[in-house]
Amino acid sequence: MTDAPLILGVSGLRGVTGASLTPEVACRYGAVLGEWFHERSGGGRTRVVLGRDGRAGGDMVRHAAIAGLVGAGCDVVDLGVATTPTVGVMVDSEDAIGGVSLTASHNPQEWNGLKALIRNPNARGSSAAAPTPEEAAGLVDRFRGADRVGTRSWSDVGRVTREHGAAEIHAKRVIEHLPIDVVRAIQEAGYSVVLDSVNASGAEAGAWLLRLLNCRLDHHGSADSGLFPHPPEPTESHLTTLCTTVRDAHAHVGFAQDPDADRLAIIDENGRYIGEEYTLALAAMAVLSGIDAGLSPDQYTLATNLSTSRMIDDVARDFGASVVRTPVGEANVVVALRNASHAFGGEGNGGVIWPSITYVRDSLSAMALVLALKARTNKPISRLVEELNELSPSGAGYAIRKSKVDLARREDAAPTLAKVASTFAGAQVDERDGVRVDLPDRGAWVHVRASNTEPIMRLIAEAPSAGEADALIERVAALV
Repeated sequence: MTDAPLILGVSGLRGVTGASLTPEVACRYGAVLGEWFHERSGGGRTRVVLGRDGRAGGDMVRHAAIAGLVGAGCDVVDLGVATTPTVGVMVDSEDAIGGVSLTASHNPQEWNGLKALIRNPNARGSSAAAPTPEEAAGLVDRFRGADRVGTRSWSDVGRVTREHGAAEIHAKRVIEHLPIDVVRAIQEAGYSVVLDSVNASGAEAGAWLLRLLNCRLDHHGSADSGLFPHPPEPTESHLTTLCTTVRDAHAHVGFAQDPDADRLAIIDENGRYIGEEYTLALAAMAVLSGIDAGLSPDQYTLATNLSTSRMIDDVARDFGASVVRTPVGEANVVVALRNASHAFGGEGNGGVIWPSITYVRDSLSAMALVLALKARTNKPISRLVEELNELSPSGAGYAIRKSKVDLARREDAAPTLAKVASTFAGAQVDERDGVRVDLPDRGAWVHVRASNTEPIMRLIAEAPSAGEADALIERVAALV
């Protein structure tokens, strides 16, 4: 697989294990991160937290990355298999300068990668987050300019220690930020929950959270094999078994995590796939209803990206909050969150960012907030979804369609983007991240962009009906 891609960008480094992602590449990127962490720490001992998403083949990446980090003088706290948001939580808990999550997120089995988190020592509460887009670009330049792996002398190389309690710490941190009466209501309800952790990092932390909330847990994909039982992206076509299990077991809800557990998809009590777009909207409803800090809703800013459903705008309008849109990528959303006094947000891929817990997309936060909303309203998930749809201008919600086109290189998307901008020149066009076209008179939008994490171009459209959304996708696809 000599033509396997190595993707560098705002989400870190990703490649195909054993092809584009070799021990040398992982070690070199680890060393680049180590030097960067060391500079940010101001000298002295530099403490870094590291976790991996558990996928098979990850041990090679782990050992190589640790070698690069300790060779650069960093002391590494190795969490073993841990979610990406758990790494963020532990950066704070360990008073570390930053963290490294070894993950390719939802990418297929053969992929892996390295994603950095950096601590802001001046932040209040949670402080770890993905590097800013500018910092990420600087790391890419450093990596491309590093033709070899340097190392410090024997007396200055770092040390490695092991931490075994990270999942429990993360789960308890989430629960501690829920109102006591809500926690008690969830515990007394004893909800039946089916969780699919795809045999990856979310298994331990997810089990901790749901058991502490006294949920009756039917746990799928909880093995430590690192072999995904189905394609790992939590989309409808990949979760048919989970949907059937929730329906047949008469469970209250089903949850599906991706390998590094920063995304969450929801199945309602009827076994119906709700979709990742609803995850953020339901969590936002929970926060704005007072589950977070008890602030007035109009004090909140909701931050999300250009590819996220208008449901978040409907929720904000209903509660009197405001919305800020950013280019796609967790780092871009985090910048907007940190620029607001009281903020909550995430991305429409099921990635919820609850700053009270961590500035990292977090499936545990999402699960807790959805259960909290259910407990406070005493309504089934299906009814909460109906209420979300009723907030839309049509009163019936939206249809969102997502498609993708393979790319040899990210730059190959440029001609299509230019055609889209030209075709829709009379509409509202946003070119901060690819091309997003808003058609307010039709209640629709379409977004075309090159992915930050895969060699593909994404086509996303939303409209009041499936036919309108499909037509938008077809119109854009014809320009490819």
